Amino acid sequence: MRTCENCGRSIVARNAQARYCSTRCRVAGHRAAKRRTIPVGLTERERWVRWAADKRPLQADGRAASSTNPATWTTHERATASTAGVGVGFVLGEGIGCIDLDHCMIDGSPTDEAADFVARYPGSYIEVSPSGDGLHIFGLRDAIPGTRRMVGDLSVETYSMGRYMTVTGNVFQPGELLPLDR
Repeated sequence: MRTCENCGRSIVARNAQARYCSTRCRVAGHRAAKRRTIPVGLTERERWVRWAADKRPLQADGRAASSTNPATWTTHERATASTAGVGVGFVLGEGIGCIDLDHCMIDGSPTDEAADFVARYPGSYIEVSPSGDGLHIFGLRDAIPGTRRMVGDLSVETYSMGRYMTVTGNVFQPGELLPLDR
């Protein structure tokens, strides 16, 4: 007898490939799998927001959020359960930073410069940005003002406070939160 991968109940379905007993369990199972891909160092902190299509941060209830006001942030669980806006984001700080590489992916593959840059971060958690043509490298970083620089033709932005970054869970390189000071 087959059992649901989410709740463990017996699966009675015409589809022999079914992994879940219901739509509710399928959604819960996929959300749980996504949480497992994002490092615990992010998901355990109460620094989550939603974001609107124009990238404004939102609270889980849809009201405006602020990247500098902790009263407008929530838990990862509450942010992912919300349907406000179009996705979730993490407010940088508490030693967590992000390197944002813009327009560095072509047809799902990094440009040569992006591949060389990413190679400097083995074992770090890296995900594809919402646009599908950028990368976010999350890691440990002291709180310092953000920077923007060019590495050849590669646009590199580094932030560690006063900003939030969209989080897709679309893993480019699975990993942990490691130092970004390289």
